[in-house]
Amino acid sequence: MVAIIDYDAGNIKSVENAVRFLGREAVVTSDGDVILGADHVILPGVGAFGDAMGRLRERGLEETIKKAVAAGIPFLGICLGLQLLFEESEESPGVRGLSVLPGKIRRIPEGDGRKVPQIGWNDLTFTETGSRGRLFRGLESGCFVYFVHSYYLEAGDFSDVAATTEYGPVIHAAVEKGNVFACQFHPEKSERTGLRILQNFLETAR
Repeated sequence: MVAIIDYDAGNIKSVENAVRFLGREAVVTSDGDVILGADHVILPGVGAFGDAMGRLRERGLEETIKKAVAAGIPFLGICLGLQLLFEESEESPGVRGLSVLPGKIRRIPEGDGRKVPQIGWNDLTFTETGSRGRLFRGLESGCFVYFVHSYYLEAGDFSDVAATTEYGPVIHAAVEKGNVFACQFHPEKSERTGLRILQNFLETAR
């Protein structure tokens, strides 16, 4: 069973539909016991960093997420779900993130004709971690995925970074460390490439 964490942050239905399309049972829930009993856990989301952390804490989900990660349950953050796994964000100064991995969330700088937020397709460059890892198995560096974001990850440890993209700065677009995976882009909206990424995650053993 795949637990999709519900904290009123949107973008849940499309993730649920993609998981079901891949033949897996999906449960949208904020129940800690259900999450900790799942085979895989997904933290999706769109919206503001500070508001999202507030809702996670109100529902007691911060501790649940940390327990799930510590228990070795394969865990995937998507979009805002990636950002929340890190320490802090320029979007919400003073708000502490989940701090599952080291790193900060920066605002994409405007200029050189860039529009913020970035909305659309961009290509990925796999790092050594991504090339040897599990999330991008069967895919080639240079594949395109779909982004919608104004903020991006600057990882504290580059060995956690599985893929990068460029939109002004070099953006750390995906991470993989142990049982923790995350994508700034939306695999559930990235057609065949995205479905393959989700399938790879769902095939990850505990």
